[in-house]
Amino acid sequence: MFVLMTVADTICIPPHMFVQPTLTSVHAEIEAKYPNRVLMDAGLVVCRYGDALEVGDGVLVAGDGAAHHEVVFRLIVFRPFVDEVLVGTVAESTEEGVRVSLGFFEDVWIPGPRMQKPSHYEKESGHWVWTPNYSDDQQQQEEGNGVKSEEGEGSEDERFEIEIGAQIRFKVKSINFTRVTNTVKGVQATTTTTRHSTSAASVERTLSGAKSSKADVDEEMDMPVRKRSSSVDLSDSQKVPASMHITASICEEGLGLTSWWNTSEEEEEEEDAEMEEVE
Repeated sequence: MFVLMTVADTICIPPHMFVQPTLTSVHAEIEAKYPNRVLMDAGLVVCRYGDALEVGDGVLVAGDGAAHHEVVFRLIVFRPFVDEVLVGTVAESTEEGVRVSLGFFEDVWIPGPRMQKPSHYEKESGHWVWTPNYSDDQQQQEEGNGVKSEEGEGSEDERFEIEIGAQIRFKVKSINFTRVTNTVKGVQATTTTTRHSTSAASVERTLSGAKSSKADVDEEMDMPVRKRSSSVDLSDSQKVPASMHITASICEEGLGLTSWWNTSEEEEEEEDAEMEEVE
């Protein structure tokens, strides 16, 4: 979920900070510039990691009293990998899907087609509802055991609502970075989507010019690929897309609200803990 990234940048130290040690001033400027900032195709910067690795000599520019230092440093970046399973909190529910919050990151989106099957949106409650139908599985199991099931037999479908504020487990499917720029044609948004990552072996084969075997091709088909979408005109749009947002899915067993998959023992432990808190 978090990666360590090495960055090289020119750090500008204003004259009023010359009284401090250079390393202290460099760290202060890095902390002011990078945390809570999205680096395109990299991720959301959380904080600086350790001391700067390299600090060059200060260079003065005509008309500017600040000292400019070439600095190499490391950052802790939030960048989950594709198919990683995370746990967050349901923040919003609409007909298009569910928005999930991680506390420090609010732009995780689970679209309607990626909900548990079958699911639907209820306008009255404003929640997505999963109504699993076990009749087909039960019928197949009974037929396999040589037992014929009567028509109309079985219990009513269960309902599992995705409530606001509930804890939800999801799987990352793609990471999207959007760059908004002002052009002659108007405001343009270019989105880069990372659905998968290319394997190191395929990169090595490409650089060496070696031919790929069928097994290598099949392997690369399962490996993630980076795709860049076309630009979108935002001149008439009032809502600017987030610089980074994650598309996720709960359409697999074990995903969804954590309360859906709690065992009886876990529920009893939670009840015992609540009783102890009350006492």
